[in-house]
Amino acid sequence: MKSINRILGLFLLVVLSTGAWAQFDIISAKEAVKLVDDENTIIISTRKAEDYAKVHIKNAINVEMKSLYQEGPIEGLLKGSAEMAKILGNHGVDPSKNIIIYDNGKYVYATYMYWILDYLGYPNVKVLDGHMTGWRAARGPVTKTPSTRPALTVTPKVKTALFCDYNCVKGKLDKPGTIIVDVQSPKEYEAGHIPGAINMENKLFFNEDTSTLKEKAEIEKVLANHNITKDKEIILYCASSARTGTVYLAMKALGYKNMKIYEGGWNEYKTK
Repeated sequence: MKSINRILGLFLLVVLSTGAWAQFDIISAKEAVKLVDDENTIIISTRKAEDYAKVHIKNAINVEMKSLYQEGPIEGLLKGSAEMAKILGNHGVDPSKNIIIYDNGKYVYATYMYWILDYLGYPNVKVLDGHMTGWRAARGPVTKTPSTRPALTVTPKVKTALFCDYNCVKGKLDKPGTIIVDVQSPKEYEAGHIPGAINMENKLFFNEDTSTLKEKAEIEKVLANHNITKDKEIILYCASSARTGTVYLAMKALGYKNMKIYEGGWNEYKTK
């Protein structure tokens, strides 16, 4: 019986991660498997180096999310756009290629990397729905052999409209037409948040398996329940803002255009 339930569970995961978001920047494992050997596709693992070394998707390169963070007392502050572009270029992350990103299935680092690449002007980026779990369910090839790509020079085409820093956030407090959204847990929110921010936890956007996004209708309901509409400017943040990527990805897929991420997050704001 357990074997049957497991098979049914894997089947459901494949069904959940195929088709529903296909026209947006989310790709199912079933579709991604077809691209694993495509010379115009780069697959990026944002997992820790030790996890990548144990097993990873065939031909995937490893770009640890934390390699893009500044050193210092405030966790999660990003390096400058030119420095991030240099790191990505050293890994061979070519803006002219189609890029697929995945992580361990918590819908955190992959989606935050998605936003970073969007911010830096990468035009063709998708997140693997289901991540490693979905990949295995789709019988995608895996390996322990590390992959690398030739380094190149990346000139970022920065989309400043997607980015908010501390001064930006301060200038938006109580501004009509702007909603500041804290995507941390209710407990974290209650412990401290930006004045006027509403709480909409990122976990509301993915299924209980934590590796697949909910259906569009469910996400639309979450947004409606929080009175978030497309005519508003939305600023997203969490502790370090890594968890904002899930919300950003889903809202962008639903047609929201006026969104920013406060990359310093609560970790920075509370020190000011």
